[in-house]
Amino acid sequence: MILIIDVGNTRAKAAVFEQDSVLEWFVFETKELSKKITELLVRFPKIHAIVVASVVHTPKEAFLDAANGVAVFFISRTDHFPFNNHYASPQTLGIDRMVLASGATLQFPGQNRLVIDAGTCITYDFIDAQDNYLGGAISPGLRLRYQALHQHTSQLPLLSLSDPDGFVGTTTDSSIHSGVVNGLVYEIDGFIAEYKALDSNFIIILTGGDTEFLAKRLKNTIFANSNFLLESLYQTFQYKIKND
Repeated sequence: MILIIDVGNTRAKAAVFEQDSVLEWFVFETKELSKKITELLVRFPKIHAIVVASVVHTPKEAFLDAANGVAVFFISRTDHFPFNNHYASPQTLGIDRMVLASGATLQFPGQNRLVIDAGTCITYDFIDAQDNYLGGAISPGLRLRYQALHQHTSQLPLLSLSDPDGFVGTTTDSSIHSGVVNGLVYEIDGFIAEYKALDSNFIIILTGGDTEFLAKRLKNTIFANSNFLLESLYQTFQYKIKND
């Protein structure tokens, strides 16, 4: 068994894999990381390796102490990846984006891929059919947009994510919901249209915490998988083992 952990800014996601199959998924606060690792190792005593990708600067010692002797592998920018990295500033490319690009390359060979990760931020990552990672875009996620409207104005309220009542907002609240939700949907569809214009041999992968909310609103045909990053992390580790 292998424990896969993706450490985000506020939340961590984890999955226990056995022979390429997921036994169970987990989500918990990043601040509870050590405690949760200990609990999972007790619950799944056959775990023999922990694979970690983290966008925050969590000390490696925190993982090693919690692992209690179980081997811990940290996926980093210096590892072997199945794509050619053409990012102009590779030292700034987030490990989460690299893992997503790796999973897209391994799962969908021989075609252009656009990975859209809808979390705190929306990240767009483009890998062409020749396995060249070319870059993408970063924009605020749904909750950041709500927060920005509230924090950077004097009177707009802080709202929680909700379905717009319609396209035309008839109150301040409904106008905010329409602007945030519809605005992001139009943004995503617009990005997809631009990338599709490059080549018709294309697959769009939507992942992240807001996958389900957004997937039903997009015009384009997509492959929606909220756990794609964890699956990609597992596949990247397997690729690392074979190529190190």
